[in-house]
Amino acid sequence: MKHALDGKTVAILATDGFEQSELEVPKRGIEEAGGVAIVVSPKAGRIRGWKGRDWGDDVDVDRELADADPADFDALVLPGGVMNPDKLRADPLVQSFVRAFFDQGKPVAAICHGPWTLIDAGVIAGRTVTSYPSLRADLENAGARWTDQEVVVDHGLVTSRHPGDLPAFVDKIVEQIQEGHHRQPRRAPIRKDSAGAA
Repeated sequence: MKHALDGKTVAILATDGFEQSELEVPKRGIEEAGGVAIVVSPKAGRIRGWKGRDWGDDVDVDRELADADPADFDALVLPGGVMNPDKLRADPLVQSFVRAFFDQGKPVAAICHGPWTLIDAGVIAGRTVTSYPSLRADLENAGARWTDQEVVVDHGLVTSRHPGDLPAFVDKIVEQIQEGHHRQPRRAPIRKDSAGAA
């Protein structure tokens, strides 16, 4: 797997309150596979992780979201943590950035609370996903099919439940990036009664 992602660049979209391991482990896995992992954030400078029951370590932001073009990346990773996606999901720039990966058929991976952002981006309806269990109702109300598995893949969309699933999550990220662009299913319309559900 050492050279599996040679020449591939992956955006990891996060802000303050990201779950530490859910950013660091995929980043390391992508880099060990030969890829380049770029931390993208609406916030410049550094963002702070969440570890256990308290703040964790800071991570350098490689590129501000306002300066990030989805065309420059081969895939997108959305770490969880409660605060991180809750801040990201309401940002119109985040929503359009995420939608662009789906429009271009590029792999997207979201773990734990990360799929929250997919709801507000309007890309989750009709997809089979997993997540942290407390998101199940939100995802189903937005039109997704939810299942309790360590990793789920649906047309290049990779989802997992929590940090315990990270080994399987990272393996599937690498696999889906290797496969390249994925034909996307016809996007279901956003249900107005559930858009932005929290």
